[in-house]
Amino acid sequence: MGLLTRRTAPALLAALLLLAPAGCGYGSQAKEKDTVRIAAGAQKIDGLDSVRIGYFANLTHATALVANRQGFFQKALGATRARYATFNAGPSAIEALNSGSLDIAWIGPSPAINGFTKSGGTNLRIIGGAASGGVKLVVNPKKITSLDDVRGKKIATPQLGNTQDVAFLNWIAEQGWQVDAQRGTGEVTVVRSDNKVTPDAYKSGSIDGAWVPEPTAAKLVAQGGKVLLDEKRLWPGGTFVITNIVVSQRFLARHPRVVRAVLKASVDTNRWIHQHPGPAKRAANRQLAADAGKALPRQVLDPAWQSIDFTDDPLAATLRTEAAHAVRVGLLQRPDLSGIYDLTLLNQVLKAAGQRPVDDANLGVRQPPR
Repeated sequence: MGLLTRRTAPALLAALLLLAPAGCGYGSQAKEKDTVRIAAGAQKIDGLDSVRIGYFANLTHATALVANRQGFFQKALGATRARYATFNAGPSAIEALNSGSLDIAWIGPSPAINGFTKSGGTNLRIIGGAASGGVKLVVNPKKITSLDDVRGKKIATPQLGNTQDVAFLNWIAEQGWQVDAQRGTGEVTVVRSDNKVTPDAYKSGSIDGAWVPEPTAAKLVAQGGKVLLDEKRLWPGGTFVITNIVVSQRFLARHPRVVRAVLKASVDTNRWIHQHPGPAKRAANRQLAADAGKALPRQVLDPAWQSIDFTDDPLAATLRTEAAHAVRVGLLQRPDLSGIYDLTLLNQVLKAAGQRPVDDANLGVRQPPR
């Protein structure tokens, strides 16, 4: 029941393991950091010593960045220590969940789909949302002045089969243009380029544009690129999932109170982000500097931050649509996503906060009859 391809299945399955939100920067290692900000007199939840929380050093994961920086996680967890691991790639985060070295992670829709289906629905659940939007088609205005001009040009995406790659391939198909999805050849040349090197590729002229998430899009604009299309325009209401919260099913079953605490911290953080956008942006950038070794300059940080919407809603219907796009462009056979969500704890937290419950688009785990 894993994700399969229509041709050259073994090779493409290996590539599809890389289904990660590209703005995260890629690699194979994670850096683990501990926090010691434990309030005097705090108690451990269920007697658990620690919970291991993973995220990417990227603005689309700003809920986790800010929750770490401002101490929201540790406050909610009491004396159960929050341990942090920053990842460079979706596959390494999924592997960490599978191995038990990671409990909860902020991750994009494609690796969540891939990890769930490849395990036959046994390794993870999506338990909450984090971010929407923040993906743009940025082009060289000297070469491309309209959407029709994209035909015949070289456009970068972060990885074969990743979230933005699928979105661009689907957009190409909607234009009626023919492209070999695996090779990236046809009426548009799709260049799979790591986000770390895409700005240099753009500067050198080896690509004419890129369909990328923030802050890579803002970096290209700072180099003279023009935003030709914001992906928000392609979605009803301008919302689509870019970052989810996932948990290993084993950890969820054994420690639901700890998971609930982490979700409370996430909801509290998103509320603080909306109430204090300036300090939140600065906190995220300071944590980026701590995790990645370099903060974003203001001309990149400001527009990138503005284009991302932080939300507790996992926008489940859009995850279903994103999976359908991958099927449409020929990268995947139709995956079975039944049970990928369990929003029970999130909705408990939202209710306690006086907020409306969120919907799983009929993809939630089936609760046993009482």
